[in-house]
Formats: sequence, structure tokens, C-alpha cells
Amino acid sequence: MTVSYVLAAGQAQVGDLVQAARLVSDQVVALVVGPEAVAQRVAQAGLDQTLWLGEPGPLALEAFAPALAEIVRARPGHIWATRRPADRVLLGAAAAAIEAALVVGPTEVTAQDGLTLVTAPVNGGLALSTVAFTGPVALLMDGGAAPDGPAGAVQPVSGPTASIQLVESQPSVGQTVDLTAATRVVGIGGGLKAASDLPLIEDLAQALGAAVGCSRPVAEGLGWLPKDRYIGLSGAHIAPQLYIAVAISGQLQHMAGCRQADTIVAINTDPAAPIMAQADYVLAGDLYQLAPALTRALAG
Repeated sequence: MTVSYVLAAGQAQVGDLVQAARLVSDQVVALVVGPEAVAQRVAQAGLDQTLWLGEPGPLALEAFAPALAEIVRARPGHIWATRRPADRVLLGAAAAAIEAALVVGPTEVTAQDGLTLVTAPVNGGLALSTVAFTGPVALLMDGGAAPDGPAGAVQPVSGPTASIQLVESQPSVGQTVDLTAATRVVGIGGGLKAASDLPLIEDLAQALGAAVGCSRPVAEGLGWLPKDRYIGLSGAHIAPQLYIAVAISGQLQHMAGCRQADTIVAINTDPAAPIMAQADYVLAGDLYQLAPALTRALAG
């Protein structure tokens, strides 16, 4: 009998994980870390078993990694978790315990002739790859909604914990923007000369009713915008109606994050920049001239 473990660290958004696990396993077991109320909510997903590892108290959720890994090592199986930070740590510990392969963002998981077939995007989503696994697989994907079915049994379990304590938790400084929910986005790249020039882009975005994003170097290298603003393979994946890329070259890492935009407009001084061939509309010129001109035209 094959088994899948669905991990839930402090949250109950596991509906899609349970459904996907059912397709490839005879038994689906939830491993829950956090408040008992979370375990009770997870148990409403129609699981075969819900194991609750306990309240974290002063410990960080990640401190339960040894206990969780011990459970999975005793009976190896597929491991499912969301992309949330604590879930990733717990999944990593469990996967290492049984030497399971890791797949991020699978689009389809099926069982066939004793194999587990996993399809996932590669090259920034430009293609799909299907791999057959003979053993357990660890899968990171969106968890979906919290379950809302009939109440299920919750079984408390205990195990070793690591000495990891949550020392402090505080909100991020600055305004938080959900780029994935924006219908219009203006992105800025390395062609901006200084952080003091950001108002040029912010004025354009305000005239459009758009959110402001950026390429990875602007956020992580220069620190001119928060890290949640960068668009790319390892950043935000956006699908707005309109995306205006200002002074962004258009390398694969960035385009993987914006390729689902309905319309892409590129503003760049280099007519040979990769993004110019991928955009629906291009404006070849200096952003310091074109951005203010577009802002004035929109305001008029």
C-alpha cells in the first residue's frame, strides 16, 4: 500500500495537495504542526489519518523537522507541501530522511505501472518535462483552499525537536504590493541611473493605475525596491492585462515571470535587447524622455 504525507505548518490550505495525493497513493496522511485548531481543520479534508505533532509554543515551526522526518523514515512515501517557508523546511527534512527526489511546481502527478509520473515546467515555464520516478517524491506546489468537509479524527504524536526558537516577528517595513493580483504593472530595470529617479516610474504607474515591479538586480543587488517587487523565475510570476518593461533587457530569468501578461510593452534604448523581440509593442529610446512623455499623454 502506497502512502502520501501532506504537510501543514501552521496553516490549513491543503485542499489541492490532498486531492493530488489521492491520485497516486492508497493512503493519505496529514502531518500537522501548529495550533490544534489547524489540525482539526486539516482533518476535514477527508484524510485517512491526521497526525498532530503539537503546539510550537516558543519553538519555531521548523523545530519539528526531526520529529516529522522520523515519521516519514519509518514508512517512506510521497511528501507534499506548499511553498510557504516553514513547509519548505519541513519537506526538505523529510525528503532528506528518505532520499526522495524534489520537484517544484508540478502541473500533473500520476501513477502508471508502478511508476510515479511527474510533469513540471522547465526553463522558466517555456517547456514541460515529464519524469518517471520509481521511489518517493517530494513535491512543492500551491496548497489550495482550506478543507471544509466533515470533522475527522486528530491523533496527537510526539517526537524529537530541534532547538530553534522564534525570537521575534515583525511586519516588513514599507508598502506591500501583490504584483500577482495587479491588472497593470510597470517594471523597471538596470537602465535607471539612481534610486532618486524612481518617481519617474511611479508617476507613470500612477497615471496607468498600475503597480510598480522591477528586475531582480534592482531589488536584490541595488535594494531600490523591496524584494517582493522583483519579477522573474525566482520572484513574482505575474499575468496582468498590461506589462510595461522599462529599461529591462529581457533575459530568460525575468521573462519567465511576465510571459503570461496579455500585452507587453518594452521601453529600451537598445533595439537589439532580447525583450524587444518578445514584446507586443516597443519604444526604442531613453526612458528619461519616454516615461515622462507617456505620463503626460495619459494625464491629458
